[in-house]
Amino acid sequence: MKRFWLERIEDVSGTSGTGKVAEGIVFSNGWCALHWLTKYTSVAFYQSVAELEAIHGHDGRTKIVFEP
Repeated sequence: MKRFWLERIEDVSGTSGTGKVAEGIVFSNGWCALHWLTKYTSVAFYQSVAELEAIHGHDGRTKIVFEP
């Protein structure tokens, strides 16, 4: 499993803020779990990192950073 976080450079929606806004894990089968660290928390699952990035990447304004 690989751990990561979302680093938001620009908050286009005005909801989540900037900086480290979520943390997640990629399972061995490619599925991802994402937990938001914002005021309104939630957990969501995605079939792949590419799907997660397509939804939350905001055209490069949010980066997926993998832990070393």
